[in-house]
Amino acid sequence: MKIGIVNASSRFDPARAAAVEAWVTANFPDRSVEVVFHPSAFLTHGHFGGDDAARAEAFVEFANDPRIDAIWFARGGYGACRIAEAVLPRLDAVARQKRYLGYSDAGSLLAILYKAGFPHLAHGPLASDVMRGDETAWRAINWLRSGDPSSWEPSLKTDPRPAAAFNIAILDALVGTALEPDLTGHVLMLEDVSEPLYRVDRMMFHLTGQPSIRRVAGIRLGRISDITFNDPDFGRTPEEIVRDWCERSGIPFLGAADIGHDADNKVVPFGPR
Repeated sequence: MKIGIVNASSRFDPARAAAVEAWVTANFPDRSVEVVFHPSAFLTHGHFGGDDAARAEAFVEFANDPRIDAIWFARGGYGACRIAEAVLPRLDAVARQKRYLGYSDAGSLLAILYKAGFPHLAHGPLASDVMRGDETAWRAINWLRSGDPSSWEPSLKTDPRPAAAFNIAILDALVGTALEPDLTGHVLMLEDVSEPLYRVDRMMFHLTGQPSIRRVAGIRLGRISDITFNDPDFGRTPEEIVRDWCERSGIPFLGAADIGHDADNKVVPFGPR
């Protein structure tokens, strides 16, 4: 199996790519799994890993390439939303059958692909997360190879409803745009990183106020990590914030989700399993 790694977002450190390649080579000496980085993954253009045109071209090239079996996003940051509408019309039947894995900023591309009916998408570890540990890497590789249920977020094995997962800030930015997918009847899992809690509260106000989000089956909360210090302290935990806005909006709060910007991030395939 050949996994293509593309960077749709911020600058990507070549040292991380070397670590990913070394891990795959060590664990698949028979070359039953290979990773190939698109050459443009290491470009720089201000904040971004190459300009919009270069990042878009790389994504389309690998997605449409029949020699590439799956697409793995290199990293998060910011930038995927800037190319999402441009790449979608250029994707062909080959691209539609591949698996796509990532989270954080990659959620912008996962969202528009899901809206377009792509069947094999998941919120889960990025290629750069290989450096977080073996379990994280195996979880990603096993889903990319076969959709392995052992990689899934645990509640998915008992809840038959369709699901989706996003970074709160990403989904908050997508609602009302051409990228927003229809999540009616879905279990929506949310996580975030490096935000002060007042911003989490404000984003949950905005999200749960949207008619489209109020049609979800319920919300599960993943981990809110590396919380930015704010003075004075906000005075509520992340769970208290999300529970409050779910109650105000009439969205069922379904409990915890085992996802987040960390080594324990589980895979959430979009849609029905």
